[in-house]
Amino acid sequence: CVESHKEFNVKAAVRASTITNGLKYSLATGNWGDQKKAAAAKAGVSQVLNRYTYASTLSHLRRCNTPLGREGKIAKPRQLHNTHWGMVCPAETPEGQACGLVKNLSLMATISVGSFSGPVVEFLEEWDLQGLEDNAHGANLTKVFVNGVWMGVHRDATNLMETIRKLRRRDDINPEVSAVRDVRERELRIYTDAGRVLRPLFTVEDYQLKLKRDHIRWIQQKYRDDEFRVEGEAYTWKSLVKSGVIEYLDAEEEETVMICMTPDDLVESRIMKQGLDPRALSEPVPGARLKPAPTVHNW
Repeated sequence: CVESHKEFNVKAAVRASTITNGLKYSLATGNWGDQKKAAAAKAGVSQVLNRYTYASTLSHLRRCNTPLGREGKIAKPRQLHNTHWGMVCPAETPEGQACGLVKNLSLMATISVGSFSGPVVEFLEEWDLQGLEDNAHGANLTKVFVNGVWMGVHRDATNLMETIRKLRRRDDINPEVSAVRDVRERELRIYTDAGRVLRPLFTVEDYQLKLKRDHIRWIQQKYRDDEFRVEGEAYTWKSLVKSGVIEYLDAEEEETVMICMTPDDLVESRIMKQGLDPRALSEPVPGARLKPAPTVHNW
């Protein structure tokens, strides 16, 4: 057709029913691939969505599958791990062979989509990242990795880490970017890749929760009513993330930060910062739930 300058007609070259029937078969059975090569096809790509109740639909949408053989009686991958806290439901898993291999994400957890690492690398170069050639054996230097690639070394890792956090909370770099500082190994690992499980946490600055009553009111009325209000812009969950009130952390970064379980713990830590004993200031309540002693080592 091209050589003879005739009109190019796809219908004459490919039968439309072949593609239609192939897609219908794949969507109906979940076996993604050619019908004749069913053994080589990928199974379970499409499933019928569970609509028994609203809760069962949410559960089905947030199911994640560990790609391991069901027939082996291996215990380790099925067991709960500390890093599952806040990311995976500890109770909801099927009985039988798939027990512990099919997990359910927590309702607030999300999977990172991935973002371009270029802006992060540019920022590192601006902030005095030194090359590998001259300083590879420096004793006090911190190695900087971006998505597992050694980019260079830095002299002031503490300041660099704080700056990355501030930029993330100001929405200058993607909120999904994770920065992990390993003091013992003298490494700073930055991740922008896809597939990491993240969970939202309220940010704390100077022992004070950044979330205020104004934020809750703005969420309820769906708009800001202060001088920073943008006309026509709705105030939603994303607005809280962009303003740094809520921060997404992955399992690896979670290991390197301090997390309070309740606002009461935050009050106790403020009192301890002043050099006072929080337990001595308040009268013991007999019916109150016992909490571990807030020793200096815990904080």
